[in-house]
Amino acid sequence: MMGLLERLNNNVDDDSLESEIAHDILETLESTKELISPRRVIFASATVLSLLLVSLLTVVWIVPYDRVSVDVVYRQGTSGHIILAQLDNQGSREINDVTISIRFTDTNSIELGRTDHYIDSLAAHSFYAGDDLELIVGGASVWENYQIEILLEYSYYNGIVDERWIHQVGDWTMELFTDRAPITIF
Repeated sequence: MMGLLERLNNNVDDDSLESEIAHDILETLESTKELISPRRVIFASATVLSLLLVSLLTVVWIVPYDRVSVDVVYRQGTSGHIILAQLDNQGSREINDVTISIRFTDTNSIELGRTDHYIDSLAAHSFYAGDDLELIVGGASVWENYQIEILLEYSYYNGIVDERWIHQVGDWTMELFTDRAPITIF
């Protein structure tokens, strides 16, 4: 092949030169084809996929991070208002001393209903939902707008998080909210 490149650099113009170059390229491709087999392609693909999965699992399960969210479902019906909440510890470490309060107020900030709940600890990659995070407010008009206020406080590895979220509700019979505390890595 080097001889062909030298002849190209010397501007030798031959039809035989082009056919020799094409023949050399064809031989190179054939020798490469012998090295690549379906078995090797499948093995290489499986190896790359395994490395990606291990990297993902390392980030999700081994690298320490804190991420907490609160999912809220608001429903209104003929008998009143229902607020359901779920506390989700998506982080890789346990959180402690969790206090969550859900307040239901009117537009004048008059409290119509409230639930407070304390959880000693919540394991990593787990959630908490139940009757303690459920608020039923009866007798309030379904024709007005209201506010849902969520107060979340918990301790984690690096300190204390104190979050407050407010949502305006009442325009729709059902609304969904997801509130997330800031993610903390290491």
